[in-house]
Amino acid sequence: MATQFQETENSPYPGSHLSFTDLTDRLTSLSSVPSLAAVYELVERTKIGDDEVQPYLGFKEGNYSRHRVMKNEFVEMLVLCWKPGQRTPIHDHNGSHGAVFVHEGILWETTFEYKTETGLGYQSHRELRTGGLTGSEVPDIHQLGNPDVSGRDLVTIHIYAPPLGVLKTYKLGSATIDLYTPAEPDFV
Repeated sequence: MATQFQETENSPYPGSHLSFTDLTDRLTSLSSVPSLAAVYELVERTKIGDDEVQPYLGFKEGNYSRHRVMKNEFVEMLVLCWKPGQRTPIHDHNGSHGAVFVHEGILWETTFEYKTETGLGYQSHRELRTGGLTGSEVPDIHQLGNPDVSGRDLVTIHIYAPPLGVLKTYKLGSATIDLYTPAEPDFV
């Protein structure tokens, strides 16, 4: 797992704070795939108001909902809305890295390790709350979700570089790897 990126004196935007719109504009104007550290830096500089996220909120039963904020050939940003108990399949990003910011609620993240001989095994688990930031590099394998016991909705902001394509999915204790194409966002 990637570690949290810390601001440095050499930051391209030292001391500046971005709005959610500024973040979207910076991502839209990229001319290459940003590193995970660069994405972290942008997210850490961003102050996101509830009013800015409001247009991307929408929950559904059964599965979390995905709302696209922006997408180009280098990066994609989504707002995901989760009811208690909703979670992703165990997956990797198959060539993309990603950052996840917890806008509101509690996120459980479980990481796994894959070995050809033994298949998929548990690695670690952690909880992130409002304001938490996590990320995954290639070839990290993880599962994200809103715990049943949270009793509240979860809103997360995801930035993938390059945009997600077909993901690899896994099952605990199995060496089988399946392919999974995320559904198109519920709202674009």
